[in-house]
Amino acid sequence: MAIPGRASTGSRPETGGGEARRAAVDGTSRPARGPAGSGHDGPPRPRFAYKWVALSVTTLGAAMAAIDSSIVVLGLPTIMTDLRSDLVTMVWVLMSYILMSTIFLMLFGRLADMFGRVRMYNLGFGVFTVGSLLCALAGSGPQLVLFRLVQGVGGAMLMANGMAIITEAFPRGERGRAMGINSITWAVGSIVGPVAGGLILAVLSWRWIFLVNVPVGILGTAWGYVALHEIGQPRRGERFDIRGMALFSGGISCLLVALSQGISWGWLSPGILALGAGFVVLEGLFVLSERAPGAHFIEPALFRSRIFAFSTAAATLQSLSMFAVNFLLVFYLQGVKGVSPFQAALMILPLSLVQSVVGPIGGTLSDRVGARVPATAGLLLQAIACVILAQLAADSPYPVLLGGLLVLGLGGGLFWSPNTSAVMSAAPLERLGVASATLATFRQTGMVTSFALALAVAAAAIPGRLVGEIFLGTSVQLGAPVMSAFTVGMAHALVVSALIVVVASSMTFIAGDTARTRQAHAQAA
Repeated sequence: MAIPGRASTGSRPETGGGEARRAAVDGTSRPARGPAGSGHDGPPRPRFAYKWVALSVTTLGAAMAAIDSSIVVLGLPTIMTDLRSDLVTMVWVLMSYILMSTIFLMLFGRLADMFGRVRMYNLGFGVFTVGSLLCALAGSGPQLVLFRLVQGVGGAMLMANGMAIITEAFPRGERGRAMGINSITWAVGSIVGPVAGGLILAVLSWRWIFLVNVPVGILGTAWGYVALHEIGQPRRGERFDIRGMALFSGGISCLLVALSQGISWGWLSPGILALGAGFVVLEGLFVLSERAPGAHFIEPALFRSRIFAFSTAAATLQSLSMFAVNFLLVFYLQGVKGVSPFQAALMILPLSLVQSVVGPIGGTLSDRVGARVPATAGLLLQAIACVILAQLAADSPYPVLLGGLLVLGLGGGLFWSPNTSAVMSAAPLERLGVASATLATFRQTGMVTSFALALAVAAAAIPGRLVGEIFLGTSVQLGAPVMSAFTVGMAHALVVSALIVVVASSMTFIAGDTARTRQAHAQAA
């Protein structure tokens, strides 16, 4: 029987493990020996610096994932042309990775709590590296989608445990700063990725955008095995809700296929209607399954905390609204403005630069005043950015794009670290793996749905005779009528994103900070 964590009001309950467990939270000392067979048994040694070692390993994993995602988005137009594929298939190159990582996040989070999150994290490095190598060898669009599924499994192992390892290693008053530093890596990876990707696409084959992950993955696997050790005690004997996982993933898959294929099949075709019905039925059965006693795919006890529940909802909506923006802008720059991949990379670079500067500031601010103010402000700024970007047209000057990117980066930097710190600090220590995986699952669900939703909204705003040429053609060079139609569709998608992120801002405001959380922040200051 799964053992749910107790309801949290912003501080962790004291659980079994005594002084070793409390020391693990404070980051001042370590248990004398690691778990049997962990490869890290040995005499006691000071671990005042272990938190930084743990942060370095998880940061390397975040960098690899960030570089991969930004390079892949930038390279999609080139890949589409070289493999003679279409835009819908290219969307699936992105969605397949996120879908697979979403499906397996909770499974790997639960297994990490049962058998050790360090083992699971290190295995994730290896699987991700193998998947990257396979992607580089793909000979067609469907093959690339298939190999991205392998990458997604490795990504799920990394994402399910990265934030849990950081949370376990750092004391409560320092977690916002640690996650802010980790967010810098995402921003820096988003800077390095487009620049490196632009250079690779200019002088080498697109296959090298996947091959660059291989040496980084090998280094991360070796460094994680040598440097990391388990802190918490594994919770063996728990069961995992396979039925819940199947219902949840099946329903999400139906939704994604319906949203992405509605363009070519027709929104009222029998196939799309059947997929829509499948989504409703499967997710309805999933909700009923989660309310029954026994093991659960989503841990219900975690959501008894207002902070955890509303902060997770805000993260989901933010991902749903924001994740497809870069995708739309890349195709706008290369298809409408006619710039090269490298030029497009340089033009969207300010977004990542601002996030890299503001990310740690947002994390430090949340350590001092709580997550509500910076997270809510960040989301409202991102809504404003979407409205600015929705004004882009075929003849818009670059300052319009630049202004939107700067505001978007400022908002993202203020939101991500405080939101993550709030969610993880609201979870009991013994449920960190499940909490981290739950947050990542909801974020990933928002991300993967973001692409399909943006595609569907954009297509709905475009005249039917041009939809096929834009979304089902094999060329990224668009004529004048098509360019105008694409910008109209993109504007509609951005307005919808702005509305969604405003709703997300209300969630962060409602989540707030409990009295005990504010007291911890005051003591840390």
